Amino acid sequence: MTGRFGQSQSWDNPGVTFGGIFTAMVTPFDERGRVDEDAFAAMVHHLLENGSDGLVVAGTTGESATLDDDEKARIWELAVQEAGGAPVIAGTGTYDTRHSIHLTEKATEIGVDGVLLVTPYYNKPNRRGLRAHFEAIAAATNVPVILYNIPGRCVIDMPNEFLRELGQAIPNVAAVKQARVEDIEAIDGMDLLAGNDDTLAEVLDKGGTGGICVASHIVGREMRRMIDEPDARHEIHDQLKDIFDVMFITASPTPVKTALNMLGIRAGGLRLPMVEASEEEEQAIRGVLERHGLLSAV
Repeated sequence: MTGRFGQSQSWDNPGVTFGGIFTAMVTPFDERGRVDEDAFAAMVHHLLENGSDGLVVAGTTGESATLDDDEKARIWELAVQEAGGAPVIAGTGTYDTRHSIHLTEKATEIGVDGVLLVTPYYNKPNRRGLRAHFEAIAAATNVPVILYNIPGRCVIDMPNEFLRELGQAIPNVAAVKQARVEDIEAIDGMDLLAGNDDTLAEVLDKGGTGGICVASHIVGREMRRMIDEPDARHEIHDQLKDIFDVMFITASPTPVKTALNMLGIRAGGLRLPMVEASEEEEQAIRGVLERHGLLSAV
């Protein structure tokens, strides 16, 4: 069952468009490197049964850079079909406005509940270019838009006053996924979503509505408790910190796919230029999973 803009039934704040734990889904591949549709459908169910309120599909963690347009459309379609009404957010942002519009139109036609638009990377537009980029894409859809501020990957940082300007100027900008680690601030009229697992507690303390997370593949129920049990939030954060850290021991999604495969949840391999975890990285991931009782010691 969904509410306004596709919010899940488990999130009961009517003033919020996107709230709760959204998992930035991995894209499972088979042994030949093709999208494994059966494993993808199983992953959707696993996540929604284990703490996730919604899903982000074909984002960075989903290896969007190595998915072609047809593959993206197919997994958006699968997610909508399998999610049972839980909100599905499509990663449609690129550094090419025209291509982003095309992907956004396709995702809207498929029936997603929102789109995630990353700041253009590599070509580094100025503020006028950024605003024109987001305005053009948002105009191509009637679903809410989540802006994605991630200066660590895109070099560009959108300051809070610029985010406020975009929220006021573009009617369907509903939220920001904030992956900046400093100067995190709730913006009036926009939902604030943590873009880093290790800032979820801080974002919630500052009026955020949830997060778009990676470790929720593994500990989604515990991360959901950080929303449901605010008095225990920082204690839970401290308990999960080593999981948050090891999920980024090397470039994501290598660690989370490694962990999922160790746990018997089919995630498959990676597409170049992403590579498998080294032996040392595997040992570190296994050690953390064992310490949390998620995996038996061998």
